[in-house]
Amino acid sequence: MSLKLTKKTHACVRLEKDGRTLVIDPGAFSEADAALGADAVLVTHEHPDHFAEDRLRTALEANPAAEIWTLRSVAEKLSAAFPGRVHTVGHGDAFHAAGFDVQVHGELHAVIHPDLPRITNVGFLVDGSLFHPGDALTVPDHPVDTLMLPVQAPWSKISEVIEYVREVKPRRAIDIHDALLTDLARPIYDTHLGNLGGADHARLSPGDSAEL
Repeated sequence: MSLKLTKKTHACVRLEKDGRTLVIDPGAFSEADAALGADAVLVTHEHPDHFAEDRLRTALEANPAAEIWTLRSVAEKLSAAFPGRVHTVGHGDAFHAAGFDVQVHGELHAVIHPDLPRITNVGFLVDGSLFHPGDALTVPDHPVDTLMLPVQAPWSKISEVIEYVREVKPRRAIDIHDALLTDLARPIYDTHLGNLGGADHARLSPGDSAEL
């Protein structure tokens, strides 16, 4: 079954299949309407570039059938206002969301600095093929066809990103977590990932789509 991926700004992506829409990580760096119209929303962790509480509340109010799957730290902020529609998940869980099969992988955010406590972070494997790791370099114990690749962050360097692609071994890697990456730097990242990652590497501009 064809899966349509639409890249939104930074870490957010929209997935469409059979007339239903799944949105992952519609944070404050993404478009204000990134979660609107979603049948299901997945949130990897609580950092504001992945989780914008006011925008998620707006999306849930606009669609009374929409539901959210996320970890406890995010669910606690929303569950009281939307009883029965906010689901807490963790590593090893599997569930169905708006016609999509989802598996949860990972437990902790990548290390930003040893002096900073690590928060929880989960990644989502959708329909057994597309993996969004959030802010971590989690390697799921399942083959990955399309890896949503966090290319630039305060917690990473390009050598780690390359090794992550090599370890996951996807067929293709598509950039996410790229809002802070300037146009001057993008060709450098593209060259290294294309030459050294061992997978097809693609970069979509916000609003661009691809059929997977």
